[in-house]
Amino acid sequence: MKAVRVAITGAAGRMGQRLVTLAHQGEHTVVTGASEASGHGKISHDAGLVAGIGEIGVTISPDLSHDIGRADVVIDFSVPEASVRHARLAGEARVPMVIGTTGLSAAQNAAIAESLSGLPYVQAPNMSVGITLLLTLLDTAARTLTDEYDIEIVEMHHRHKIDAPSGTALRLGEVVARARGVDLEKDGVFTRHGHTGPRARGSIGLQTLRGGDVAGDHLVIFAADGERVEIGHRASGRDTFAMGAIRAACWVVGRAPGHYDMQDVLGLR
Repeated sequence: MKAVRVAITGAAGRMGQRLVTLAHQGEHTVVTGASEASGHGKISHDAGLVAGIGEIGVTISPDLSHDIGRADVVIDFSVPEASVRHARLAGEARVPMVIGTTGLSAAQNAAIAESLSGLPYVQAPNMSVGITLLLTLLDTAARTLTDEYDIEIVEMHHRHKIDAPSGTALRLGEVVARARGVDLEKDGVFTRHGHTGPRARGSIGLQTLRGGDVAGDHLVIFAADGERVEIGHRASGRDTFAMGAIRAACWVVGRAPGHYDMQDVLGLR
């Protein structure tokens, strides 16, 4: 199998460094590009040295456009504005993408879809194999447990995370809402404070916790009179997300055009 050539955005960040390391060490991938935001202090540094694995011969550039011509696929874990720009560049170069950025607005997602029209790309708020399986389990649980079971979603991440609730928590909420035939935007309860009154039947609660270095904890609670069902996932490090993204990158190259997610990658759909 020919090695898949990967360009990694945000290569000096916490996630980017793990992607550089694991893609460089992977049996089926090779890092051929690495970029960071213009003005970043690690621009022109070797991406391997920044990641702590020694020189790999790939210099961090100030823009994805410098690297995309040597890539079979782009892996993008950045910020929404940057992901929109990266998708435009990938669309112009006709290079597939794997996008793990969270906090994207509907307009930003639409812009990405437009830029990548005619290309295969994987976009998911969580690349973990475990979370992907959890989505399937939740669909079954929400269809089986009637609205006599109240649904609450609790997520916790490290203190540096800038969006809330997490993209994963929102995805979990969307799955159970769809299975119940309700609208998360209308029936989701994202904050509780003061005299809230009794819980509305059929509502879905989403609670956000931030602190420490937590990579990602998600718990979905189905609570009824007399029993409680809890389904959750805990990530102890970023490697589970990075390995999922690399798996998606190898999978998406050569696929038919379209928007895929990790359930497609794992054959769960």
